[in-house]
Formats: sequence, C-alpha cells, structure tokens
Amino acid sequence: MENWQKNLLILWIGSLVTSASYSMVIPFLPLFLLQIGVKHHTEMWSGLLFSAAFLAGAVASPFWGAVADKYGRKPMIIRAGIALGLIYFLTAFVTNPYELLILRVMQGLLSGYIPGAIALVGTSTPENKIGYALAMISTATSSGGIIGPLLGGGISKLLDNRMAFGSAGVLVFLSTLLVIFFVKEEGFVPSKGKSTVFGAIGVAAQNRTFMFVMLLTILTSFSVMTIEPVLPLYIVQIGGSVNNASLLAGIVFSLAGIASVLFAPQWGKLSSKVGFRYVLMIGLLGGGLGNLAQILFHNIWGFSIVRFMFGAFFCAVFPALNGLVVRSTQSDFRGRAFSLNQTANQLGTMFGPIVGGAVGGAYTIHSVFWVTGLLLLLTMGFTYWVDKISPLEKSVAEE
Repeated sequence: MENWQKNLLILWIGSLVTSASYSMVIPFLPLFLLQIGVKHHTEMWSGLLFSAAFLAGAVASPFWGAVADKYGRKPMIIRAGIALGLIYFLTAFVTNPYELLILRVMQGLLSGYIPGAIALVGTSTPENKIGYALAMISTATSSGGIIGPLLGGGISKLLDNRMAFGSAGVLVFLSTLLVIFFVKEEGFVPSKGKSTVFGAIGVAAQNRTFMFVMLLTILTSFSVMTIEPVLPLYIVQIGGSVNNASLLAGIVFSLAGIASVLFAPQWGKLSSKVGFRYVLMIGLLGGGLGNLAQILFHNIWGFSIVRFMFGAFFCAVFPALNGLVVRSTQSDFRGRAFSLNQTANQLGTMFGPIVGGAVGGAYTIHSVFWVTGLLLLLTMGFTYWVDKISPLEKSVAEE
C-alpha cells in the first residue's frame, strides 16, 4: 500500500469517527439543556450554543490554516483531535448552560480535524487520484453523520447524555492516536515568510479563481442550510405521527447521507475525468431540482424517495469544491486555503438557517423549498458564468 493510500485510509477512519462523535452529541444539546435545569428560554440557549461554535470556528480557521502551512497539516489534525476529545469529555461534567457555552466556543476556536484531513489528503495524493480521495473523505463524514445519532441515541437511552458526551471524547482520542502513529506527511514544504491571518487573506485576495471558489462555497452552504430549520417540521406534517416524529425525522435525514456513501466515490472518479467544475454544476443542478421536486410529494414515502435522489446528486458538490481549492492554489498555501474555505462554509451555515426560518415563519414551509431549490440553481448558473470569465481549473502556474 502506497503512503497516500495509507494516509487516506487512516484519515477516512478518523473523519468517520470525528463526524460520528459530533453527531453523537450535537443533536442532543437541547435535551441536555433540560437535563441540567434550563427551564426558561431553552430555544434561545439552544440557538446560542449552535451558532457560537460556528462563529468561533469561522474566526479561528484562517489562523490554524496559517499555522498548518508553517508547521504541517498532521500536527494541526493532532491538535484539533486532542482539543475536541477533551472538550467532549469535559462536556459530560457541566452543570449549567454557561459552562456549556464556554466549551462550545472553545470547540469552535480549537476545531479543524476534518479541514486538516482534507488539506493533507489534497496535498499528498497523486493528481489523478485527488477527486476519488476527496470524495472518500466526504463519504466518511456522511457515514459518521448517519452512525453518530444512532450511537449517541443508543448510549443516551441505555445510560444517559453525559455518557454519550464522554464516549464521543474517547472515540476522538482513539482516532487521533491513529493519526499520530500511522499518518506520514511526506514532502511537506513550509510556507515561506511569516504566516499570518491577514497575510493569508492578502494572498487569497490576489488569487481570483480561489476567491470565486470561496464565494461558491458560501452560496452553496447558505442555500442548502435554508431548509434545515423547517425540514423536521415538514416531515412531522406529512408523516402524520407526532409520537414517532424523532424516529421518522432521523430516518429521512439519514437518506441523503446513505446516498452520499453510495454515490460520492463515483462522482469523485468522474471528476478526475471531466473536471471538478462540471461535477459541481451537475451536483448543484440535481440538488436544486431535487429540492423543488420535494414540494410535489405530500406523503412520507414519495418524499423519502426524492430526498434520497437529492442526496445522490448533492453529495457531488462539496468534494468538487474541495477539489477546486486544490486546483486553484499552490501546495504551500493549501492549509490556509482550506481553512479560509472552511470559514466561508461556516458563514453560509450560520446565515442560511436564519433566512430559512424567517421565510418559513413569514410564509409556508413549501416556500422554503422554493427558496432553497432556486438558490442552488442560481449558484449553478453563477458557477457556469464564473467558469466562462475565469476558468476554475486552470493550472496554478497560469494563476
């Protein structure tokens, strides 16, 4: 087994475990608030806990990217893994929402395991295998998103939420040990000069192609996240059973993840042949039409089938965007590039649900499906236009 293949295998396992540990605990935060005695303003606290980590992560990501380009991506993955494991473990012992909020902010400030893994894989993998490798990391995070809620829910039911938090911490520690002992970052060339956040932004600003890729990332994450606040409510509406709402929502949510596991590697292979930009446009087209098609189905079975088909196309999008980050930047800037792109992703993730919730509250849930679908189609059109005026996959030498 070649070194890049071994790195991919270990980081696939690590990304799977890290994603699973995240989804083991995050969906249960609102319930945990009730457990620690928060009886008033629970919704406010829940929203604050979710947004605090995203905001902190958006601020901190460029800094850790600069450090990664200076000292290596492997040390940054290890740092993030140890920090994340410790934070999850400490969460098991909190007694009030203020302690929980502090830990969530620290999680955002010190995170970066999966972006670091993507950067290392994107840098150490042979050019003709990058599409496949990035798609495999995407399947790992999707698989973790499916396994995590089931594992966390099972531990919470058998034991309690605190044990679920503690277990998540232990799992992340174990995945970090695998990186320490088995991942080898060969051929790493430290970035020249002093790496700073403002310096990274300055370098990025001079790379028009990369700036377009970040803008596409913001638009994509913003578009797809507009549906998140209302999707569980819609599933309850068409499912017809409030008693089974959590189970039903969990099953329907998992369908897109299952589709990603099945189809993302195929999109990755295709991107190596036809280019990331074409796969990105196909994914956005399928994602947009898939969201609009969900409006037509008012029973849970038809909706579930369309949801699966949406996942089969949309799983092509973020690996393609990551591939464009690789194609539009030089290797000694990749850590900062992926961190800046992560910041772009988190900004879209923060504001998308706010807009979706506002639209759903002012109009109907179907109106949010219209907004999400049309936004994804507009993003596809913007991608096509950008590629015409500034080719997204021209060589770095031409940049």
